[in-house]
Amino acid sequence: MKIAIIGTGKMGQAIEKMAMTQGHEVVLRINEENRDSLTNGDLKKADVAIEFTQPAAAVDNLYHCLEAGIPVVCGTTGWHNRIQEVSNKFKEKKGTLLHASNFSVGVNIMFELNKVLSGWMQQHPDFHVSISEIHHTHKLDKPSGTAVTLAQGIINTNNGTEAWHLSEETNSNPKSIAIEALREEGVVGDHTVEWKSPIDRITIRHEAFSRDGFASGALLAAGWIKDRKGVFTMNDILFPESRR
Repeated sequence: MKIAIIGTGKMGQAIEKMAMTQGHEVVLRINEENRDSLTNGDLKKADVAIEFTQPAAAVDNLYHCLEAGIPVVCGTTGWHNRIQEVSNKFKEKKGTLLHASNFSVGVNIMFELNKVLSGWMQQHPDFHVSISEIHHTHKLDKPSGTAVTLAQGIINTNNGTEAWHLSEETNSNPKSIAIEALREEGVVGDHTVEWKSPIDRITIRHEAFSRDGFASGALLAAGWIKDRKGVFTMNDILFPESRR
């Protein structure tokens, strides 16, 4: 598989390293210094693009891939307020996009567990839900896209919730989920959903030990979409029966 990597930060580097060990070829590397190389001609050298950049650049990068006719995997978070616009554009132009707030297989299993547990907890109003996440100090978006996805999963499955807010913010809505977002040196990613009552506590947690899980998931996604058309998420790969 010939891959274009858009974004050569820590995630881009982890993806390239794993891609090479799996026998793939990285034919294009794009960063802030060589964005002029993000052209149709250069992109067409690749079978698929993998995009991990910044929220402000993500949508333009995706549209460049769409224009070049190259399937793209996007792991950038913080731009999903435009997801409907982007999805419609890719469908209209018969392009290929797979986006996810987290490519770790373990995290995506947690997403599904989170929704199941949330539905069950509707019958137990004594429990109050909250979310906490810890990331490295260089992570820009706060809360993480993973934490937002967890919160949205709860909102969609439990009518005792309807919104989320950062725990550091003042919020008087009893149906709003508090998300504690901490930044600590060297932490790859740690997410916990807690349901707490006056007498006990239920938690589900995912802790990443390295970026290898994210890189592996992104490469799995790249191989899966390269011969497909449409807009997808990791659920289409990991839980295809839920889409039927």
